[in-house]
Amino acid sequence: MNDLVRQHTGLDDSDLEWLHLLVSEWQLLSDLSFADLVLWVPTLDGTRYVSVAQMRPNTGPTSYQDDMVGHLVPRGRRPMLDAALDEGRIVREGDPEWRDEVPVRVESIPVRREGRVLGVIARNTNLLTVRTPSRLELTYLQSASDLAQMIAAGSFPFPAEQVDMDAAPRAGDGLIRLDADGIVQYASPNALSAYHRLGLAADIVGLHLGATTAELAPARGPVDEAMVKLASGWAPREAEVEGGDGVIQLRTIPLRPKGTHIGSLVLLRDVTELRRRERELMTKDATIREIHHRVKNNLQTVAALLRLQARRMDSDKAREALEEAVRRVGSIAIVHETLSQNLDERVEFDDIADRVLSMVAEISPGRVTARRTGRFGILTAEVATPLAMVLTELLQNALEHGFGPGESGTVEVGATAGRDKLIITVQDNGRGLPEGFNPQRAGNLGLQIVRTLVVGELSGTFDMVPAPGGGTKVVLELPAEA
Repeated sequence: MNDLVRQHTGLDDSDLEWLHLLVSEWQLLSDLSFADLVLWVPTLDGTRYVSVAQMRPNTGPTSYQDDMVGHLVPRGRRPMLDAALDEGRIVREGDPEWRDEVPVRVESIPVRREGRVLGVIARNTNLLTVRTPSRLELTYLQSASDLAQMIAAGSFPFPAEQVDMDAAPRAGDGLIRLDADGIVQYASPNALSAYHRLGLAADIVGLHLGATTAELAPARGPVDEAMVKLASGWAPREAEVEGGDGVIQLRTIPLRPKGTHIGSLVLLRDVTELRRRERELMTKDATIREIHHRVKNNLQTVAALLRLQARRMDSDKAREALEEAVRRVGSIAIVHETLSQNLDERVEFDDIADRVLSMVAEISPGRVTARRTGRFGILTAEVATPLAMVLTELLQNALEHGFGPGESGTVEVGATAGRDKLIITVQDNGRGLPEGFNPQRAGNLGLQIVRTLVVGELSGTFDMVPAPGGGTKVVLELPAEA
């Protein structure tokens, strides 16, 4: 719609924003009218109309099999559009049109904003299945007529009301029509069922909806005046009401077709099962986070015990082995700590990589600088845990074997995320690889862990090569599926 409006019309950004607001709401008008809606806007030179949006009803058959968006028609070909645009009134005169042997009633509704007519909505009703309307259909049609008059007067939609239309109730979910005093004049079967689930035993027609809703909600001291006003329909609002064994979502739309409040529409949906599932998921999420938190605590306890044992070892090799084990356990604990703070089993791995860098760099304070370039992005727990272990081993290997006592240098971890794979490099400017070194067969424990995790757990590849300018470069390639 943005492209069509800017290409063909003279409307400014504020006008375009009004059309967007209208289009976000007009599914309700389409459903209540049992009709297709097409929004026509006059072109900049005033000689044609361009269709910038279209909506089909959920409550009846469509009048258009084809997509009308982008069509251009010259002025004069559709007189009802001309009359609605020029006179600023709803035009209903004329005989039905025949389209593919289907009779279609056409009406034109001017779209007004701040006294100016921006365009015209063509409302097209398929008359092939017309029959004697029921009470529900009559209520729908009367409500649609009121909304159409409000659009023509520029009082609908409501600019201050921000509604998530994907989550908001629709006409078919449940509809209640109130008079100017908030008394229920009509309630659809779905709406009545929703209120019965809240605990209403009688018919809702004839009751004051605001007072009835406040009584059904759990008692919290004085009567909730805000709830009374909401359900009475005096202002456009959206809220949820929980009572009895049910939860319903309410949306109120005041009806002021001629500037006077004549009543309101209340759209409602029974969201009891949806909220129950959400609570179950929240409970499960909280349980999973608590498990990760406890695993992290247990791993930190293991690391502390290993650290205590290392301090009591007389053998330098034994002490170094235990300190390596402490860092391995610590890298896993970092992942679980991050997972304990998230709502799902996915983590921002850049933070984990930075913490691993800090942890491993402690073994060579002041001598070697470790840093990260690039972004790992968000990874699943199944990938983050082994990858944190791999980074720990590679960094530890670089710091211990790439630099001698007192030597300074840098170790850089790089990450490049592509469409098909994640490429990770660990590069240092140290001594480099020994003569005849084969990274695929080297027998030290750290490299064995790296090979096992990269190839077996992450389905990737691992290689160590001389770095340009001296030092060692480790390259890991992990597939996108991992």
